[in-house]
Amino acid sequence: MPRPDLTGWSSTERVSEAGAVTFEQLVTSSRPLVEHSEAGALALAESYWSEVELTTRRLVRVRRHDGAIALRLLGRWTLLRFGAPTAVVDETGVLSRFPITGGALARTAGGSITFSQTAMPAVRLRATIDGFFPRLGGRPGGPAWTGGLYRHVQQRIHTNISRRYFRRLIGEEPT
Repeated sequence: MPRPDLTGWSSTERVSEAGAVTFEQLVTSSRPLVEHSEAGALALAESYWSEVELTTRRLVRVRRHDGAIALRLLGRWTLLRFGAPTAVVDETGVLSRFPITGGALARTAGGSITFSQTAMPAVRLRATIDGFFPRLGGRPGGPAWTGGLYRHVQQRIHTNISRRYFRRLIGEEPT
């Protein structure tokens, strides 16, 4: 099966003066990919977590406990922790948002990761990290090179996972 085209792909990043990262990937689709419901919103997230495991060949595994998510390297070290999701369904679309609660790759708890599908005016899928303080990111007032590890490693891994996530969603039959 050919790889689905990522129509309208865009990726943007902003870093606040305090060092918080906002990172968004966006694609468009010719059709809705999940149902317009809370289950659809959560299905977007489940597809992403599955893609994390597939892309990393299960070196990074998703662990669930009381609605929270932990991404664990080799099943032992917690890279990132996320609180239980909030699902939103409204007239424009669906989303699921997970607060970032810590982990080795987070300098501090804060921010969130959100997966969304909107249908107005076109179907758009987004994966957004907002207000995240990466441990590998630059520190406020520090030299510019201090964010190099984040940009060249963690950010690239997230972008690769997002591209594969969108391709897989677009290539599957709608749920």
